[in-house]
Amino acid sequence: MKKSLCVFMVVLMVVSGLFLAGCQKKEAAGPQKISIAFARSESNDTWLSYLHDAFAAEFASKPEYEIIWSDGQNDVTRQQDNVNAAIAQGVKAIVVVPVDTSAAAPMIRAAQEAKIPIIFVNRNPFVGSTPPAGVYYCGSDSVVAGRQQMEYLGEQMGGSGEIAILMGQLNQEAAQDRTRGVKQIITEKYPNIKVVGEQTGNWMRNEGVNVTENWLTAYPNLKAIASNNDEMAMGALVAIASTGRTGILVGGTDGNPDAVQAVKDGKMACSVLQNAKGQGAGAADFAIRALKGEKLDPVKWVPYELITPKNVNDYL
Repeated sequence: MKKSLCVFMVVLMVVSGLFLAGCQKKEAAGPQKISIAFARSESNDTWLSYLHDAFAAEFASKPEYEIIWSDGQNDVTRQQDNVNAAIAQGVKAIVVVPVDTSAAAPMIRAAQEAKIPIIFVNRNPFVGSTPPAGVYYCGSDSVVAGRQQMEYLGEQMGGSGEIAILMGQLNQEAAQDRTRGVKQIITEKYPNIKVVGEQTGNWMRNEGVNVTENWLTAYPNLKAIASNNDEMAMGALVAIASTGRTGILVGGTDGNPDAVQAVKDGKMACSVLQNAKGQGAGAADFAIRALKGEKLDPVKWVPYELITPKNVNDYL
C-alpha cells in the first residue's frame, strides 16, 4: 500500500510540474502579436528600400505588431504566392508594392475572401477608378511627376530641340504615367520640342547607361533626356560623361540622395522628389487604422516636389 501511494505521489508531482511549466511557458510568451504582411515587388530597388525603411519605422515603437516581409523578385506569380502564403499564416493585413499593377486582381480577391484589408503602395492598380471596399492605395500621382519634370526641362531647353525619354518597366503605372505627363507638357507648351527616342531602362542604372550610349550615337543633336527615375538618370550621366558630350540636360524622378547631389553639383538638371517616407508612413497608417475598424478614404495622395539648383539645398 505504501509503495502504491509513493508511486501515486511521484506521478502527481510530475504531472503538476509539467502543468506549471506549461503555464509558465505560456505566460512568458506574452500576448500574440498582430501580423502585417509586406509583399515587396523586389528588394534591390534603391528608392523602394527607403519606402520599406519608412514603413518599418512606423512600427518601431509599436511592439504589438510584427511585419512579415516577402520578396517578389519582380515575378508576378511569386508575389501572388507570397500573398497567399501570408494569408494562410493568418496575417491581419497585407501591404503590397505590386510587381505588375495590371495583375493585382488575384491578390485583392484572396484578401477579400480572407476578410482582411489590403493596401497597395507606390504603384497604383486603380488609375481612373476607386479601390473596392477593404482595399486602399497610398502613393503619388505619376502624371504630375512627368509634368513637373518636363516643365523645367522645357524651360531650360528654350522651348525647342530634341529630347529622349528613359522609361521604367512598361507594365507599371509609374512608367506609363510619368511618360504621359512629359508628353502632355510637350503637346501643351512646347510644340518645337521633338521626342526622338523612347526606350525602357527597367528602372536600372546600368540599363540607363546602355540606352543612353545608343542614343548619343543615333542622335547627335540630342538636347535633353527625361528619365522616369533617378537610377536611370544617373546611368545617363555616366554615358554622357564617357563620351565627353556636353550641353545635354538630364532630368530624373525620385529625389534619391545621389541624384540630389548631382543637381547640386550641376551635373543633373532636376529631379522630382517622390516622398518615400510619406508613402511608407501612409501605408502603415492605412494598415493600423483599417485594423481598428476606422472609416477611411480609400486613397491617400503624397505630393511630388520639383528639385532644381534653386532649391536643392532644401533636399540635401
